[in-house]
Amino acid sequence: MQNKLIAAAALSLLVLAPNAARAEGKDGVAAVVNGEEITVEEMKQGYEDNAPIKEQVSFDVFYDKALDVYVNGKLLYLAAEEAGVLDMPEYKRNVQTAKEELARKFYLQKKVDEKVSDDDIEKLYDEYKSTFKSEKEIKAKHILVDSESKAKEVISKLKKGQKFDDLAKEYSLDKAVDLGYFTRNMMVPEFSDAAFAMKKGKYSTKPVKTQFGYHVILVEDIRDAKPLPLKQVKSQLKAMLSQDAIAQVFKELYDSSKITKYSLDGKVIKDPVIMPKSSK
Repeated sequence: MQNKLIAAAALSLLVLAPNAARAEGKDGVAAVVNGEEITVEEMKQGYEDNAPIKEQVSFDVFYDKALDVYVNGKLLYLAAEEAGVLDMPEYKRNVQTAKEELARKFYLQKKVDEKVSDDDIEKLYDEYKSTFKSEKEIKAKHILVDSESKAKEVISKLKKGQKFDDLAKEYSLDKAVDLGYFTRNMMVPEFSDAAFAMKKGKYSTKPVKTQFGYHVILVEDIRDAKPLPLKQVKSQLKAMLSQDAIAQVFKELYDSSKITKYSLDGKVIKDPVIMPKSSK
């Protein structure tokens, strides 16, 4: 827990430019603060526990930039220890709360890992593919302006051979010019009606008015939608199965436990305990 918090704090100090790494320190020790060791191993663990950091920099760069953060953290901890903070009731309450929270988190994760396998995910993916209904989707770009006259001006320049992307940089209020692939129901009706009436490679010859302004649309591709590959939906499928698994864990706990609830005036509350719901 402490490693994770320190490593997270170090994120703001990291740069992407490579620096000389200190590899394994001195016999596995990264620093000694008032006789207390900070090991390379605990820094490695802090690095591994923080995916955002790991995605941005190598451990060598992390080590080079985060070592002082770990040293500062150790200095503060030792000072707090010396000042008797560890004996303060507020500290002990927070430690107990953190322990219980971590215990709940790791217990649920353990049970979910037991109940949700790759085979379960693949089975759910197969169900998704078998029930998938194909429909047309298009890939388009648009230039959004605030008046019909500006939209007509853009269309006039397109007719004269100017490039869509160049005009988008000059005119478009929406910097997300490339809309990617989308189906009809993903856009407002006026936009979809115009876009899906067009042919591949064509741009709209009349301004398309929506609640956002006036659009000039370029349709780059038209295709039949296909199921997304497993790697793109695996995390969502696992989340769905995990929700069901958590609901099952609570049901098992409730079925094997005796629970009595009391109101503030000491009366027994007869309402059933509200359990997490399944995604089904």
